[in-house]
Amino acid sequence: MKAISLFSSSGIGDLGLKANGITTVVANELIPERAELFETNFPEARMFVGDIWDVKQDIIDFYTELYKENPFLIIATPPCQGMSSNGMGKILSDYRKGLRPKFDERNRLILPTLDIIEALEPDWVIFENVPNMVNTLIYDEKEELVNIVDYIFERLGKKYVGMAEVVDAADYGVPQNRKRLITILSKNEKAKSYFAQTSSFLPAATHCKKGNLLLQPWRTLRDVLFDIPPLDGRKGKNSRPDFHPLHKVPLLDEKKYFWIQHTPEGETAFNNQCQNPDCMFDGNARHGASKRKGINQANRDTPLYCEKCGSLLPRPYVKDKETGSLRLMRGYVSAYKRMKWDEPASTITKNFQYVSSDNKIHPSQNRVLSIYEALILQTIADYDYSFEVDGRLVRDGLIRDTIGESVPPLLIDLLCRNIIEISLHLDKNSKQRAKISITT
Repeated sequence: MKAISLFSSSGIGDLGLKANGITTVVANELIPERAELFETNFPEARMFVGDIWDVKQDIIDFYTELYKENPFLIIATPPCQGMSSNGMGKILSDYRKGLRPKFDERNRLILPTLDIIEALEPDWVIFENVPNMVNTLIYDEKEELVNIVDYIFERLGKKYVGMAEVVDAADYGVPQNRKRLITILSKNEKAKSYFAQTSSFLPAATHCKKGNLLLQPWRTLRDVLFDIPPLDGRKGKNSRPDFHPLHKVPLLDEKKYFWIQHTPEGETAFNNQCQNPDCMFDGNARHGASKRKGINQANRDTPLYCEKCGSLLPRPYVKDKETGSLRLMRGYVSAYKRMKWDEPASTITKNFQYVSSDNKIHPSQNRVLSIYEALILQTIADYDYSFEVDGRLVRDGLIRDTIGESVPPLLIDLLCRNIIEISLHLDKNSKQRAKISITT
């Protein structure tokens, strides 16, 4: 089973293909250092480095010249920065100020992607992106404004069937709430028959929030991180190379350490209360946010000083350049926030090692997540993958970007396992009955 991987990054998603005996034979990535990591881990693949617009025909020609059969799968994970709901506020703000065009050109990368799919006609297609993709508009090849998901089905709908569905990776055993839009399409006749009966190519969920008779409870931070050696954001305590070379965290300056030191589990430092031993007032107004001009903005009247004794609260602040006085830092209630032991992690992004990033402070230790912990939460640690090139570990920034921008390989693993079963036309109900009979 041969696959083509587009927008491959460093190849994390392709681990899910490899686990199912699917061989990535062609890949494409824009950034050379990520492509180099991909080639190190998938030496059997021909990597085309560069803009997909420029290498599109090279990919088509290479595959058709080398292989007679159509690919089993084309998987594409286009850039999501122009689609991400986290970035929409700034995009909208910049557009109103005339700083950027309203429609992000990166979203149009779906056009050459569909050209490749139409030329090579794989049995299966998987698109993975952020849920906001369903609301994204692009200019098509005729310069007409179209919905990107509708456009995919307009281009492929004559030969392929399928559906775009939002899933939470936590429902498939990933210890992280990561909602993604998964679009699975197939031209396989057995698959078309299957889809006519089920209206979905997604595998059944394996987990749910609290668990039940059929599903396991979500995997939490306590399940996967609790026994890992402790670290601290202070010098000399921020790494454990004896345990794992990537179990390390950035140092925190005294201000930030003071803020998170007094932040309870599941809380944000913006809600910290008075630490003056003669006061300890815990009724200071909490932080919040509200919509102004259609954009969600943090409150600006949250107190920085104790409303009872006047002491400086351990809340994030900056010094005003004009007056020299301290003021509350601008930020949302999800910034400078501790995670909870008994919940999955929030979405791991490439900013997970910044203490100000959304909900990324360790549940009980004064630090952010280590790189090694992020590998676990993204399920990369469950697969055979090397971050070494020519025998040397690549820089931390590349590893962080690779982790934060990848799809959890476990999710792709389960998707591929399901489409293979559908392709082989296995009767899952019969299999389940057989398992029960054997057990009995």
